[in-house]
Amino acid sequence: MKGYLYTACWSVFVWFFATMFFVIFGGSVLFSPGTAEFAVSLSLLIAGTGVLLAGATYLYALFDKAENAPLKFGFIGTIVGLILDTFSLSIHQLIFPKLDEPQVIAFAAWMSFAYALYLLIPAMINEFMKKKLKPE
Repeated sequence: MKGYLYTACWSVFVWFFATMFFVIFGGSVLFSPGTAEFAVSLSLLIAGTGVLLAGATYLYALFDKAENAPLKFGFIGTIVGLILDTFSLSIHQLIFPKLDEPQVIAFAAWMSFAYALYLLIPAMINEFMKKKLKPE
């Protein structure tokens, strides 16, 4: 159980970092869905999220040497993040006071894709690590 608490703490940190990014920069990087700016911004946000998640997963795997640690990080991180984002979206007026409704929708669109990446990237890193450690 202690290992899951450690993973949950990493997950809360990742969620907090992402949330604070949008609290601080959300007004500048989130645009109304359906616009050209939205598509460009969302694409850049998704690419950046992928790179940062790969880095966070790699760092996590350096500290957690258990078999399939990246998978555990992706699974627990997605659970923790989705639970916390349920509340952050429910009270978005308090968490994201500078964002208007279309920007909150843009955040939710990014968030949906980000959680898909949160499952996919750790799974890919886990497979890469298995192949790297597997004797030829």
